[in-house]
Amino acid sequence: MRAIRLHEFGPADNLVLEDLPDLEPGPGQVRVAVAAAGVHLVDTTLRRGEPGPMPAPPLPTIPGREVAGVIDRVGAGVHEGWIGRRVVAHLGPVPGGYAEQAVCDVDLVYEVPDEVGLADAVAAVGTGRTALGVIELEPPAADDVVLIPSAAGGLGWLLAQAALEVGAEVIVAARGRERVARLAELGAHLVVDYGAEGWEEQVRASYDGVSLVYDGVGGTVGRSSLELLRPGGRLVMFGYSSGAPTELTTGDLVGRGITAGRSLGPRMAALPGGIPGLAFRALERVAAGRWRPLVSTYPLADTARAHADLENRRALGKVVLEPAMKSMATVGPHRQTDLEETP
Repeated sequence: MRAIRLHEFGPADNLVLEDLPDLEPGPGQVRVAVAAAGVHLVDTTLRRGEPGPMPAPPLPTIPGREVAGVIDRVGAGVHEGWIGRRVVAHLGPVPGGYAEQAVCDVDLVYEVPDEVGLADAVAAVGTGRTALGVIELEPPAADDVVLIPSAAGGLGWLLAQAALEVGAEVIVAARGRERVARLAELGAHLVVDYGAEGWEEQVRASYDGVSLVYDGVGGTVGRSSLELLRPGGRLVMFGYSSGAPTELTTGDLVGRGITAGRSLGPRMAALPGGIPGLAFRALERVAAGRWRPLVSTYPLADTARAHADLENRRALGKVVLEPAMKSMATVGPHRQTDLEETP
């Protein structure tokens, strides 16, 4: 099989394509012929060997934890009826997704409905489960004015759709002309470029403050978003793509009359069905057409470029590697993966 391996922590160019022996599933495991593999921002942190939410892996390593494809072999104790099924899985703490094959416990796989493309299934099992956890813990309401300053990312794109679905007024933001132009597809009530000076005044000109911020950017953008909150507003922090979390103090909470918190980790695990339940319900949303993931796809050989685009905010939505792809990367809001391409 072909796989991307990292032998030394550092820049994206350290990700190299290699030929490795085929994998064999162990007892209770299945082997997936990978058609789509998710790339997460935390993958770039791990590649650099920097401190983050997960410990750095031993080297060499095959990065990636989200895969979708077709089961082509099963291990001892697994019914052969699994062979040929389209599935998606989150590999958990053990990486190995950036490859033409992946093995995992059969208990970790979800069968993918026929109407869902495999790239979209990867978006659901990773990004989608987090988005669903955020909205189940901190749900938008019809009377909310919701600001999402990272709406061109895979997670923000789904949060915007969830807020629109319940009838909230939705403000979406991103940095740069191309990313902002893409946000028009969401049908939000206001689209702004937070890279432009005075973007906050655009919001104030249309709304008397906002009541809910889904903050995945942090830094100065997160702080500006906080200052747009009206009394009684909520700041929900789920990440900081800027590299630094939003700064706030107890004085902000008391003086402004707002609430703030993170909606990840133990709180999500305590939801019905835990993290696996969130992934299953997110996949159901995609199958029902309630969520249309935004996906950027890259050939496996272009993994270094995918990492660089994600780090430099050039990629739109969820970044997905497709081992069978030979052409240059394409970007689409709902790219279907042809099973006949599966290696």
